[in-house]
Amino acid sequence: MSEKVKFYNISKLLKTNSRFMLCFGERSNGKTFQALLYGLERYLKYGVKIAIIRRYREDFKSKRGANAWNNLISDHNGHNHIKELTKGKYEAVKYNAGQWYLAHWDTDLQRYVTEPEPFAYSFALTEWEHDKGNSYPIGTIFLDEFMSSTYLPQETVAFFQVLSTIVRSRASIYGQPIQVIMAANSISRYCPYFEEFGIGEKVRSMQKGEIRIFKYGDSDLRVAVEYCDSPNINKPSDVFFAFENSKAVQMITKGAWLLDLYPHLTRKFEDKDIVFSYFVIFHENILQADIVIKDNEAFTFIHRKTTPIKYEDKDIIFTTDADQRANYFGRLTRPVTKAGKKIWYFFVNNKVFYSTNEIGDIMNHYIDWSNGIAS
Repeated sequence: MSEKVKFYNISKLLKTNSRFMLCFGERSNGKTFQALLYGLERYLKYGVKIAIIRRYREDFKSKRGANAWNNLISDHNGHNHIKELTKGKYEAVKYNAGQWYLAHWDTDLQRYVTEPEPFAYSFALTEWEHDKGNSYPIGTIFLDEFMSSTYLPQETVAFFQVLSTIVRSRASIYGQPIQVIMAANSISRYCPYFEEFGIGEKVRSMQKGEIRIFKYGDSDLRVAVEYCDSPNINKPSDVFFAFENSKAVQMITKGAWLLDLYPHLTRKFEDKDIVFSYFVIFHENILQADIVIKDNEAFTFIHRKTTPIKYEDKDIIFTTDADQRANYFGRLTRPVTKAGKKIWYFFVNNKVFYSTNEIGDIMNHYIDWSNGIAS
């Protein structure tokens, strides 16, 4: 007999009593379910309503919006949490014009009748300007899928604009603290929200099952981050994901960071074959890129530099930080010197190799930043 499937439980994260609570990990482990369940419980107990935030309005259109609460209406065991929490008063949720309403089936009318007021509202980051000026009695704010392979331009700015619209000048509503819950699959270590919160380096060193709490000076702001554990072993669905070397499968089934496969060298070279080296500084990482010529073949090999840059006032250094020194440059993909154009040539012609997939991932995120894509 197969082991009973377990799901993520948000209780440990809630016990941190933080304003912002972030959780990430394997796909389909119950993060969204737990966030919505907690929001609904707060609404029924205190009257504080819920904001659900996604990137695009399309994320709420048609079935996407209508089905947002389906797992609470019928979970994997067929249990109706809506009916249980409302003591039978409601058993369904109806969606209309970007808002969700509790509903019950009227046997006389032979249709669902909804509660007069919505209990949850939808917000799209791409449309934050349309929501300015409105006031919402919202106490639970939920941003789903805050990690992505692609982000909106200035996404964190749009998020804080939406947040400002919702909270206005309040820190609480109906005596309850306004809380922000953010959930995501463990797609990428380099997430603009982590950088905006000033916690990127520390989050990237977290282990599964760990919760870290971050404080900000003398303020009452606390940000709690949980790298969700993976409690399930030998799930029935594992038969579809038994590809041991697949990075995508590792992310889906075990919550591992999703790393692409990057080209590795198939031949060795010596120090004398290196004709030029430059460096890339991206967040806490320093990468060394060696341009190699061997047997009439030219390529770039990128690896981690574990010691300080020796000639930091002379070597070519690419960095995301502004620096007045003439040997420092920002965007490798937009060369402004002859040397920069020669460096970029190797990337354009697929002549770049990496020591590990992690190094390739770091460099790829720097390239995204260089191209104006958030990382």
